[in-house]
Amino acid sequence: MRRAAGLAVCVGVLVLVVLLSLCVGNRWVGAGDVYRALLDFSGSDTDRVVRYLRVPRTVAGLLVGAALGLSGGLMQGVTRNPLADPGILGVNAGAAVAVVGAIGLLGVHSLTGYVWFAMGGALVATVVVYLIGGAAPVKLALAGAAISALLGSITSAATLLDLSTLNEYRFWVVGSLSLATGPIVAQAVPFVAIGTVLAVVLGRSLNQLALGDELAQALGTRMHLVRVLAGFAVVILAGTATAIAGPIGFIGLAVPHVARRIVGPDYRHLLPWSMVLAPIVLLLADILGRIVVRPAELQVGIVTAVIGAPLFIALVRRRRMAGL
Repeated sequence: MRRAAGLAVCVGVLVLVVLLSLCVGNRWVGAGDVYRALLDFSGSDTDRVVRYLRVPRTVAGLLVGAALGLSGGLMQGVTRNPLADPGILGVNAGAAVAVVGAIGLLGVHSLTGYVWFAMGGALVATVVVYLIGGAAPVKLALAGAAISALLGSITSAATLLDLSTLNEYRFWVVGSLSLATGPIVAQAVPFVAIGTVLAVVLGRSLNQLALGDELAQALGTRMHLVRVLAGFAVVILAGTATAIAGPIGFIGLAVPHVARRIVGPDYRHLLPWSMVLAPIVLLLADILGRIVVRPAELQVGIVTAVIGAPLFIALVRRRRMAGL
């Protein structure tokens, strides 16, 4: 009951953050104006800003945050690695290089086209990193960093050789919610919904995997099937999030750790909490980015990197991880 009540409070906080995201921008829009723009649209400049710019941006933040929080929790559960994260393990970099290839070589310019390439790139990067790094947390993180650097170099070379690809890519690569539109958000919803259902269903199996392979087998867990399904969910969630907003780091790393401290290691509770907490963090970072350099904006990927990098360093330096 305490966990359910706490989750309900978090949902209430998320609703308040959503309202704040609709109000904050280059100029403040009051809650009454937001209400009128949504339910009594008159075509005024304020109504257009709210309905066609801030609503898609906020909904994109909800989808991307939930997808990154769930994918990070799944990766940490499947690998039993506290450093697992779509950004650190090269998943985002794999999705990014695939999207650049789709833009530059095939002329793909829509999310429905991006997302399949993003998922394919995320899948390939995940498999390569896992084959190189194995299960050791630090080795896996180092392998992810190396693959991310390699893929980042390929992405940079591709964009520098093609100016039109660079112009489309440069606003996307830093991680931003500002380019989200209504059609993009609508196209992303089914993918995030499928990944979310898979993640929630796998909660009990992840608890059994956490006990170790031998005990999980003794309990009847089909480990290979669980890992394949979890990997499929991660690819869908991380690939879709990257297709919408570009590679946003550290949300998938930090939020599951926060959820774990609040509700414990039970993935049946940890995953729903991660799904709610991650959009709160992402939208707050996006709101902060709109304020700190006003009238310009600081992209949300930059804000999350500034916040998340110290956390990642602290995790690596923890004494009990030093020997892994």
